[in-house]
Amino acid sequence: MAFEEKRAWIMVVVTIVAYATYLAVVLGRAGDIPLAEVPYAGALLWTVGGAVVASIVLHIVVAIASPEEADQKDQRDREINRFGEHIGQSFVVIGGVAALAMAMAELDYFWIANVIYLMFVLSSLLGSTAKIFAYRGGFQTW
Repeated sequence: MAFEEKRAWIMVVVTIVAYATYLAVVLGRAGDIPLAEVPYAGALLWTVGGAVVASIVLHIVVAIASPEEADQKDQRDREINRFGEHIGQSFVVIGGVAALAMAMAELDYFWIANVIYLMFVLSSLLGSTAKIFAYRGGFQTW
């Protein structure tokens, strides 16, 4: 498995675990109160920060485990990375437009923050999944 494919797998796993943790915390706090009134900011910041730290640590561990591959990135790796990033960025744009529309509709901050977070999660998952499929199924350059 190519080192860059390992990085994509790390992003998929870390993203899923972080977002699942966030959902568990926020939904667990909901109880009998409306969801929009649940304190979410701390959980959001901690799960995003934890995901960043976990991702960095896991990348370091993988680089230590296979140091000969860590610095090797060929043209195919660069093209697959660009391909995955372009695909994943579509959800960032969708999230930005959705947040703008929600702000203009004067929706609660809870919903705006959560749609942005969800779109970042989907962007990461879609981009990383596209990279994994490109490594596994072949990649056609244009």
